[in-house]
Amino acid sequence: MFWIQAFVKIALIVGVLVNMAAILLWVERKQSAMMQDRIGPNRAAIVVGSVRIRAAGLIHSIADGIKMIWKEDWEPTGGDKLLYRLAPIIALVPALCLFAVIPFGPTLHVAHLRDLWSPEWATETTGTVIPMRIATLDVGLLYVFAVAGAGVIGAALAGWSSNNKFSLLGGLRASSQMVSYEVAMGLSLVGSFMIYQSVQPGDMVNWQMQHCWGIFVQPLAFILFATSAIAETKRVPFDVPEGESEVVAGYFTEYAGLKFGMFASGELVEVCTSSALLVVVFLGGWQLPFVQNTGLEFHYLGIDVSWHWAHIVVVLVGLLTFIVKVLVLVFLQLQIRWTLPRFRYDQIMMLGWKILLPLALLNVLLTGFGILFFNGLPTPGAMTP
Repeated sequence: MFWIQAFVKIALIVGVLVNMAAILLWVERKQSAMMQDRIGPNRAAIVVGSVRIRAAGLIHSIADGIKMIWKEDWEPTGGDKLLYRLAPIIALVPALCLFAVIPFGPTLHVAHLRDLWSPEWATETTGTVIPMRIATLDVGLLYVFAVAGAGVIGAALAGWSSNNKFSLLGGLRASSQMVSYEVAMGLSLVGSFMIYQSVQPGDMVNWQMQHCWGIFVQPLAFILFATSAIAETKRVPFDVPEGESEVVAGYFTEYAGLKFGMFASGELVEVCTSSALLVVVFLGGWQLPFVQNTGLEFHYLGIDVSWHWAHIVVVLVGLLTFIVKVLVLVFLQLQIRWTLPRFRYDQIMMLGWKILLPLALLNVLLTGFGILFFNGLPTPGAMTP
């Protein structure tokens, strides 16, 4: 049963993320067209008899996918062919694997699917349960940093194995940038670990449901993590590894067809993954204000409302809430591309090492002082590994 659940979850998540890459490409085109007062994609269409179906330009993403599949798979001479072929896979797979530990909804209790209006499922621990995540690992979010660090290997191998000077420069830029911002990203979450007393994403969401969202107790960490996450995706304004005005297309200059599509899809999947992490750690995960495990609970301003929902309704509301939060953050990240100009390479390094890293250390210090001053914040339990 466990393996069936895992296989279904993996198939659903991978399918959603791969298709989200195509949808986000369309969103980005439409968004840039609106900001630059252009029409945007509206020509590609599916012809059925005398009817042309344009679907608001979404057919362009389908056409791009077909084009990349059938485009000539050219490979540079003189490069390392094995590493050249492995690089796109190494760049895409870690981005997909990051979702393995991210919870995207409350636990589904199979036994209570028939007991529509019973609130007992919220405290019951027996019976078959289906966690809304692929795997529950003891290391929690530490797994995310371990796997995310592998993504830089794909960019570095792509630059070196292409036997191209522009590609090599792009790979070196990508390596130094991603390593630099991973340090600040990891330290920005240390304060949250201290408050939640756990590295498990589920425990973090439960703490926020009992107290308040993480963004209110760690506002500086939210800004630092969001900035570092945008830099990790190598998108504007942190796109010097692929700056077309400087190094042609950077580390994937020599890539075409489906291999190029894997690099592009990997960046968009990373946008979704970073948004999901921000939601889990700082924005309450699947939690909706005043909605608890049993339904709507409002006991403020002299108003007492206790509305118990069916278990399946609570699960669906949690899933929808998580998806909406992630989509809002994804839209904001896409918006930044058309708002800020590209930073210089020295500016990116200075921002990472001289600004974000000291602020992350300062946030850890202030969090420690705050916990001591308030004699320890209420936590769900002892620190788990």
